[in-house]
Amino acid sequence: MHRFLLPLLMALVPVCTLAEEAAHIGIELNATESDGQACTLTFVIENGLLTPIDVLVTETVLFTAAGQVERLTLFDFGALPAARRRVRQFAVEGLACDDLGQILFNGTERCEGGDLTLETCDAALRASTRTSIEVLR
Repeated sequence: MHRFLLPLLMALVPVCTLAEEAAHIGIELNATESDGQACTLTFVIENGLLTPIDVLVTETVLFTAAGQVERLTLFDFGALPAARRRVRQFAVEGLACDDLGQILFNGTERCEGGDLTLETCDAALRASTRTSIEVLR
């Protein structure tokens, strides 16, 4: 009987891995642009949860290239349909993109939709970047 159990368990591993990967809120810093007055941060957000998100607000810390906290702010990503991508931009006034070294998603300030909780959204948050700015979770 044990010799049949191992192949069955091995067959289930990819299913568990796919389920874990699907249950996420991906936030990718995709691009930055300075205009002299502000640094515009462009994010691609993917709601990999089964539940639509009505409101997602993150507590976000911006660090200078020297590693000092430049500011603590809230990014309101708005509504995010389930299994869909959205693009959001934030203009950070008084900051040149070249002066930005890291972005830390410190936590979830608001997460509403269906039976979602702050803890659920916070645990599902995955941060990445396509820029030279390091993005941390």
